[in-house]
Amino acid sequence: MNRLIHPTYFPNIAHASAIVNSDLIYFEVCDNYQKQSYRNRMEIYGANGKLALTVPVRYSQKNRKLYKDVKIANEEQWQVLHLKSLQSAYRMSPFFEFYIDDLRPLFEKKFDFILDFNLECFALLQNCFQTNIRPIHTTTFNKAPEEICDFRHLVKRNIEIKNLQPYTQVFTEKHGYISNLSVLDLLFNEGPNAEMYLKKQNIVINN
Repeated sequence: MNRLIHPTYFPNIAHASAIVNSDLIYFEVCDNYQKQSYRNRMEIYGANGKLALTVPVRYSQKNRKLYKDVKIANEEQWQVLHLKSLQSAYRMSPFFEFYIDDLRPLFEKKFDFILDFNLECFALLQNCFQTNIRPIHTTTFNKAPEEICDFRHLVKRNIEIKNLQPYTQVFTEKHGYISNLSVLDLLFNEGPNAEMYLKKQNIVINN
């Protein structure tokens, strides 16, 4: 199945499952940027429950830009904060030490554009999963594409995903299982089994 998807900041479980279960992936890079989405946000499992990590960007509703033209507001020390949050949340997880050295450079290198950063996140995940998915970037925006499954809606934060199978999380005994977090949560907790988990998921959207 060929799918059209937005590249995001370390995609959530449903998003990552859609990617690994595709025959061919098209990355939407010609759309208008929209706030309140996973384009610049991931959610992890912290000691106090769900924690959102958001990359600050330069964007306003009055001055709309294409996704690929939106710059990161690097005046804020967001990379330091995000790395510390990941370390605090997952240092006790089974596979944290296995992956953190690969992840750390991503939070030390400066990125000017959010799309470039997200594409680098995807490339890093490719390395972690040892997959060789070669996404095709769109060249024009098509609101209703034909002959391709449109999964761009997964970038929205108000979509509820059902039927995702639970797995062991660091703070499960404290706060219970939290579904559809960033794929990093799965990676730190399941390690090499993460890709198989993603392939087994049957995404059901609760409208």
